[in-house]
Parts: sequence; C-alpha cells; structure tokens
Amino acid sequence: MRVQHLFDLSGRVALVTGGSRGLGKEIAEGLGEAGAQVVIAARREQWLRPAEEELRAAGIDCLAVGCDITQPDQVGACVRAAVARFGGIDILVNNAGISWGAPAVEMPLEKWRQVLESNLTGTFLVTQTVGRLMIERRYGKIINVASLAGLLGDRPEILDAIGYSTAKGGIIALTRDLAVKWARYNVYVNAIAPAFFPTRMTEAVLGRNQRLVEESTPLGRIGRPGEIKGVAVFLAAAASDYITGQVIAVDGGRSAL
Repeated sequence: MRVQHLFDLSGRVALVTGGSRGLGKEIAEGLGEAGAQVVIAARREQWLRPAEEELRAAGIDCLAVGCDITQPDQVGACVRAAVARFGGIDILVNNAGISWGAPAVEMPLEKWRQVLESNLTGTFLVTQTVGRLMIERRYGKIINVASLAGLLGDRPEILDAIGYSTAKGGIIALTRDLAVKWARYNVYVNAIAPAFFPTRMTEAVLGRNQRLVEESTPLGRIGRPGEIKGVAVFLAAAASDYITGQVIAVDGGRSAL
C-alpha cells in the first residue's frame, strides 16, 4: 500500500466529541481533510454551529449534533444521528472535557465530581455506545484525548488541577485495558497526550505561566495550531494498523525529561 493510501480516510465516518473548538475542532478538520465524513458533538450551540459551517466551507462533509456526553440518552441520540446520516461510525475521538483548578486540599467535592463525570465517565459512555457498533462490525479506531497531566505530575505553579489530572490518568488506563479486550474484534484503542496548546481551556494558565511552561519544555515552546491533527489522522488511518493500547505524548519533549 502506498503511503498516500495509508493515510487516506475516504469512506470513513468519524465522530469527534468536543469538536466545536480547540483541539477537537482541529482534529475534526484533519480527519475531514484526509477524506472522512465528520460528526462533531458538543454541548454549546454558540460554538457548535459556527464550527459546522466552517468545516463545511472547507469542503468537509460535516454534521453537528448537540450532546452532553454525561447524559446516556443524549449520547445515544448523537450516535443514532451519526448512523442515520452516514451509515455508521468507523472512528471515534473522545475529546470533550472540562477542568477546574484548585489546590488538592481546597478542591470542592462538587467540582471534583463534575470533572471526573465529564472527562472520564463521559468518555466511557461514548466509548461504550460506539464500541458496541464497532464490535458488531468488527472494525473501529478509537482515539482518546488524554493529557500529559495524566502521565506526569506538574509543579503547582504550572498546573494545580487534581481532578483533571486524575481523570486524564483514568482515560489512559481505560485506553490500555480496552485495547487488550477489544483487539479480538479489530477495534483499536489509542490515546494522544498533549501538553500545553493555546486553547480556551489553557488560556488562563498560559496567561500566568507560559514562560515557566516553555522553560520546562525541551523544545522551548508550547504547542502550535496544526500539531495535533496529524497524530490523530495517523491513529485513525491504516498507517497505525499494528498499533493499539499506546499513548502518544505530543509535548515538546517534556515527558522525556
């Protein structure tokens, strides 16, 4: 197979949660550029519809669906809408999530629960629902967006968000375990673990401490727009057909320290 075909997603259908902005939108764009039909799901209409229009303007066959991934009925409706429009789901990108910053000794229990419910339980619910379809079809590529915070501890001056870090660590464990359990069905499960990229979620942290983050990164900078979508396309395409249960850190070398 020629390398162009190894990365070709023509005829594939991708569902990207949290696909209306930030890294999720970039990943949706990349999958669409590689030929996939794309469903983006998010809670907030004010970002979802403009993202859909932007992707369509770029020539991507896109469907936007409102969905709170912590609600099983909404997850089911989203998946049914994707199947009704495109006939199935070949690629799932679990990107949706939230964060809340506070020292561990001050973390409100309500915020801890909200972060784990959205980031970890929500990822499980979508994976469970889509996974049933993939197992039935004997094919699927699942890409979980974890975080470097799920692999490494950070100085509190850089990041102090214990619920977020814990949830992302859980996503990594979910990735590895499901990769083993679902390999027999030809369902691949991998994860991307980004460090800091300029997104709405990170703007407050970077506003305070970008210089400190860059000083602790071997490449000496934060991530740039466009540096995630290529990794996602690789994990969604035939190029990664002998890779499952892996976590790819996109972190400028921080995890190598």
